[in-house]
Amino acid sequence: MSERDAELLDVSGHKPEGPAFWHPLKVAKEVIEREIQRLSDAPRPEDGRRSSLIVHPCSKAPGLGLAPGIDVTINVLNPGESTRPIRRNSNQVEICIRGAGRVTVGEQKLRLEQWDVCNIPSMRAYFHTNDGDDVWVRLTYSNAPLLAKLGIHYSEENPVEHDRKKGAGANVEQSQRYVRDTAPDVPILESGARLRGYEFLTDIEVVENKAYVWPFELVSPYLATRPGDNKRGIMLFYNPATERRNGTTHSFFTTISSTPPGMQPRPIGPGHRHSSVAINYHYKGSGKSIVGDHIIEWQAGDLLLSAPGWMEHAHYFGPEGAGAFTVQDHPLQIGMESLIWQERMDGPILTLGSDAGQVGYVGPRVAGQ
Repeated sequence: MSERDAELLDVSGHKPEGPAFWHPLKVAKEVIEREIQRLSDAPRPEDGRRSSLIVHPCSKAPGLGLAPGIDVTINVLNPGESTRPIRRNSNQVEICIRGAGRVTVGEQKLRLEQWDVCNIPSMRAYFHTNDGDDVWVRLTYSNAPLLAKLGIHYSEENPVEHDRKKGAGANVEQSQRYVRDTAPDVPILESGARLRGYEFLTDIEVVENKAYVWPFELVSPYLATRPGDNKRGIMLFYNPATERRNGTTHSFFTTISSTPPGMQPRPIGPGHRHSSVAINYHYKGSGKSIVGDHIIEWQAGDLLLSAPGWMEHAHYFGPEGAGAFTVQDHPLQIGMESLIWQERMDGPILTLGSDAGQVGYVGPRVAGQ
């Protein structure tokens, strides 16, 4: 490979580029069901993974996905089938939309049934087994496209996991001498800045990150089913390992919403916007979304890129109500300090989770909130 000199580009006085909008995109129920049938009827792949990646027309390789940095995959397993164990350095959220099966993540064995949600942490060996009588279908969301853009997405099949406490290097005894417990940790400024030994970068404090299942049967009692029942219109699937990022994984939160029949319709008007991307899977009801200049009608079974980053949007439910799972890269953006939010289009632009953020929810009132 021949070496090349770096290019020097004069950007004196140059203004940073603004947001690059992708248009909203609906994947209709019929399209999803047709692909499920095609995958189920196809010969079983060697690794057992019957999968289709949903790719937005604006997406460019490497890192194809439904939104920048986010992919959504339709995963199908026929009765009696299992996938080959794999691990990746991307994290994942799964929503079961049909059938049931077992997810094995390391030593954890999780049962996943229709409308259940689970997370799969990064670099944990996992595989899926359909031990039911029906085709098992999951929508899987991951940050693999972002890692691919960075050139660092890693995966391996049939992985061998190492015990951190025993060490993975050749000279375990020597490596154990260089840990953060014995490294310098020196106050430099009274305001809190410190100088730390390099060991803090390689012996990082561990926050346990488990795989979880949020069973629909335990979640649904908290959701509104009729006007005035004093239950919630939206709830978050929270993984404690994400701490203040309030995520289902460190990249995504997943919420479930429920608007019951008979609710007063929201009047058509201005929406809101945020830098995080939102993808909705509508599990019940119908309605429409106004996203930028686009008006999109949706129904149960449709998947919708409902809020491309920093594009104004608003959602309206039909007379029979509605319900959706929403996946959004909100936690990732909190970690990057890039999460900006404008609740009213004539209001301030806030940085959530910072001193320039807000306290309390100021959005439109929905069932039970």
